[in-house]
Amino acid sequence: MNYKVKDFDYNLPPELIAQKQSEPRDHSRLLVLNRKSGAIKHQHFYDIVDYLRPGDLLVLNNSKVFPARLIGRKAETGGGVEVFLHQKTADNIWECLIRGRVKEGLTIEFAAGKKTSGWHAVILKNNNDGTWQVKFNLTGAKFWSAVNKIGLVPLPPYIKRDDKINSDKCNYQTVYAAAHKVGSVAAPTAGLHFTKRLLKKIKAKGVKIVTVTLHVGLGTFAPVKTEKITEHKMHSEWAEISAKTIREIRAAKKAGRRIVAVGTTSCRTLESADFSNFKTAGEKRISFWTDIFIYPGYKFKIVDALITNFHLPKSTLLMLVSALAGKKAIESVYREAVARKYRFFSYGDSMFIC
Repeated sequence: MNYKVKDFDYNLPPELIAQKQSEPRDHSRLLVLNRKSGAIKHQHFYDIVDYLRPGDLLVLNNSKVFPARLIGRKAETGGGVEVFLHQKTADNIWECLIRGRVKEGLTIEFAAGKKTSGWHAVILKNNNDGTWQVKFNLTGAKFWSAVNKIGLVPLPPYIKRDDKINSDKCNYQTVYAAAHKVGSVAAPTAGLHFTKRLLKKIKAKGVKIVTVTLHVGLGTFAPVKTEKITEHKMHSEWAEISAKTIREIRAAKKAGRRIVAVGTTSCRTLESADFSNFKTAGEKRISFWTDIFIYPGYKFKIVDALITNFHLPKSTLLMLVSALAGKKAIESVYREAVARKYRFFSYGDSMFIC
């Protein structure tokens, strides 16, 4: 069927857009959808352990969010500019989103407090896709030190914040984000519901937990601007799967055990990789760029179940969950979630499609 973007629209009262995380994290609500029967149950996220089975393989995205929003000023005029780091393309060159009137050749200065830090960037090129190529004067450890010092948490625009609030630096990060996997400009939000204690309970039940890495970028959240969804092109995002995870996936598939992806980013990573030969013994780590776009009609090769949040209307994420659960089922679930006043989007409640 040739779906159009409008086919994935729904009405959401603004007051249901979550502005802060549940406390504790695992006390958010959980809607459980059985794909075969269509049955829906309403629980709390800490109940997820009751819906996971011994032998399940739970796959987490361990990418770590960095403070990608940089507030700068034009060297020529002093006018304010916001630079949003999106994707590194060379040692000191980044593809960036920029808020403010800019042009090629413009120098942007960044300050620590009221003092000039000596850190600056030059706009090299308009990529004509909403992003700009920007060259920074710092590289390596010095660059990341400067980012961590003045950068702001890259919260989605539907979360309204005073920039002085610092709690998001902790809250907008999964408890299992790896220090050596820094690279996401947005959190893999389905993972925000987990606590270390809950993960221990899940392991104790006999569920195996492994990780993949997908550095979340524009590909996950960019709006669909074409009328027909088949004409939409995803931005590429960098992904990596360790040898251990490859071995566990192959073993689970061979034994007929469920592979449960935590979040659409983990799901897209698994579905992008080539696991066609499950008998191969000499696995090694693989890394790749993925622009996979999953929408209804897609046949899942790896993922059997998915833990996910409630997504924006007309988004590629809503299309992905519709592909897994069925479009009509998702429409019914979202209507019920709205009626029962579930909290939506990044800091919102969750659902388990099983």
